[in-house]
Amino acid sequence: MKIITWNVNGIRAVGKKNLFLPFIERERPDILCLQETKAHPDQVEPDIREPRGMKGTWSSAVKKGYSGVATFLRTPDLAREIQPQIGIPEYDSEGRVVVSDHGHFLLYNIYFPNGGSGDERHDFKQKFLNDLNLHLAEKLKSGREIIVVGDYNVAHREVDVFDPVRLSKESGFLPEERAWFDSFLALGFVDTFRHFHPTEKDRYTWWSYVERARPINRGWRIDYICVSKGLLPKVIRAEIRDDIEGSDHCPVEMEINV
Repeated sequence: MKIITWNVNGIRAVGKKNLFLPFIERERPDILCLQETKAHPDQVEPDIREPRGMKGTWSSAVKKGYSGVATFLRTPDLAREIQPQIGIPEYDSEGRVVVSDHGHFLLYNIYFPNGGSGDERHDFKQKFLNDLNLHLAEKLKSGREIIVVGDYNVAHREVDVFDPVRLSKESGFLPEERAWFDSFLALGFVDTFRHFHPTEKDRYTWWSYVERARPINRGWRIDYICVSKGLLPKVIRAEIRDDIEGSDHCPVEMEINV
């Protein structure tokens, strides 16, 4: 099974660049998870709403043109159940999470909040991170295996940003956010890319448009596929697809034998 996650920074925008649908056709993921769709399903063309015939479940923000995630399945029978919510209204109203039950595992497609616009959003993000850990801990305690994909909006280690000293005071690489990532992994999760590529440097998933950072690779690794430890023996590979353009983020993919 191939799983791809990608923050598209506006599904309507990436759809107009004639890059999105050819990528889906070429890669043929079984599960495609998008973040920052910035749209409701009725706002997009049919070929984007169901790319290459994939069936989608959208979680859209109440606020138009903001946030949003969508999970697409190659065939509907890949999931027993799929919910466009996590059950916490303040997060569901922002279109943050789609949860799908695939029997062998639960898949959380998440667009984590960005805390960079001020104290209020910073505090909102910290609450989200804490609440998510509490939620996931309960699911793990019940015996479920879990995959968490998406734009975490947190870089974990110094190797995951281009300038760790300067960026240590920036939202997304603050000490408390990195400590959260430690606690998240301590629940029993594994960062699959780092598992397969423990020493690779200069591998990023987001580059600032404003700073024109991608050509010179001044990036951050903030998009992840993490799995609970019981699934790790089944993971075949995990890669960053930094060859794919169309957004300020690039896709991340994983193959798992289920």
